[in-house]
This record gives sequence, C-alpha cells and structure tokens, in this order.
Amino acid sequence: MAARQDATTTARVPDRWLAPALLAIAGLGWWWSAVSARDMRSGMDMSGAMVGMSLAAFLVAWVAMMAAMMLPAVLPVVRLYARAAARATVAPVAVFVAGYGAVWSAMGLPAFFIWKRLDRPLADTTPTAGRIVGVVLVAAAVYQLSPLKTVCLRHCRSPLGFFMQHGKNLHRPTGAFAVGARHGLYCLGCCWMLMAVLVAFGSMQLAWMVGLALLILVEKVTPIGERVAVVAGVAFLALGMLLLVHPATVAGLS
Repeated sequence: MAARQDATTTARVPDRWLAPALLAIAGLGWWWSAVSARDMRSGMDMSGAMVGMSLAAFLVAWVAMMAAMMLPAVLPVVRLYARAAARATVAPVAVFVAGYGAVWSAMGLPAFFIWKRLDRPLADTTPTAGRIVGVVLVAAAVYQLSPLKTVCLRHCRSPLGFFMQHGKNLHRPTGAFAVGARHGLYCLGCCWMLMAVLVAFGSMQLAWMVGLALLILVEKVTPIGERVAVVAGVAFLALGMLLLVHPATVAGLS
C-alpha cells in the first residue's frame, strides 16, 4: 500500500511542475519576441524598411516565437506523456518535447528565406504588399476550411487518441523523439498557414502574434475549437478579399 502511494506521489511531481515549466518557457519566448520587435522597430533605416536579420538571429527569434505561441497549446499532450514518464514506462519528457521542437525549429529555415524575399516589399506597406498579404490570407482561409486541416486538428485535440495510434517504442529515446516529431508534424499541419500569415504581416508583429496564439490555443484545447477554426477561415477570407480589392488597407493592419 505504501509503495503504491509513493508511486502515485512520484507520478504527480512531474505533472505538478510541468505546466509552470512550459508556461515559463513560453513566457521567456514572449519576452524575447517583445525585445526583438522593439529592436526591429529601432532598426528602421531612412526609407522605412527594416534592416534584415542574419539567419542565426532569425532562427533565435523564430524559436522564441514558436515557444511563445505553441507551448501553451501543446501542454495537454505533453502532460499526458509526462504521466507515463513518471511511471518510467516511456523515455523522459524532454526527449518527446525535443522531437516536437525539432520540427518547428526546422521550419525556421524556409520561413527565413520567404521572409527575406518579402521583407522589403511588405515593410513598405505599398499596394503590392497589400495584395501579397491578401493572397496569403485567402490561401490561409482555404486551408482553414480544408479536410487536411480538420484531420491534423483532430489529432492535436485528442492526445490520448494520438498516443493510441502512434505511441510505439516510447520506452526508447529514439522512439519518443520520433513520436514527438510526429506530433509536431500534425501541429505543423494545423498551423503552418497561420505562421505564413504571421510572416506576411511581419514576423515580429506582436499584435498578430498574440491574436494567432490565442486562435491556436482555442482551436486545440477548447470544446469549440473546430468551429472556431471555421470562423477564423471565413474571417481570413473576408480580410484577404478586402486587401485584394483595397490593398492600401494593409498599412492599418501592420
């Protein structure tokens, strides 16, 4: 009986500290993103275009941004995994989270090259910039309403279902890393077009970061998440069409 109580207590310890730890990392990501946004605003040249960041600086900012936006939404699946890790039946939580993080970190590379390509046109908030953002928003709307988005979102919204379908070889670090990466891919399937919207508006736009982070959180962890995803798709479509017809409107949105 005592041994069972000890095991129960041990199982609760990681769960007790897991949420504060992940939220603290997310908070650090928000702090770094705010600092980066301030530095980018202070780095405007005489023409109004932002001084381009190096690849290393962009990747640091990207990882901070992903931690800020994604970790609160991924907490349910990590918490479920942590309960198994507390019983020593799977590899440590850090291995699973590392696999998840590796997927989003790798996405920083294509995001950087897209951002560099669009940096000056978007920073100038010209009609061309408005049309580019409009096209991205329309594409995001189409994806929000697509079957692929729905499939990926349902995997993210059901941690237990995800582990029942994909949770093999979790006792091995390589297996846990691979499953974490697989969950990261489903998460990427849910959110990649939202990240495209963020890049289109400027990667360090805190207002858009906050809005999209709240959307991701509501989509993944609330009972109305799937309906909110549809509403967001309709809103993106309306805003995208507005920018295609009146591209100068982008100046008030950036």
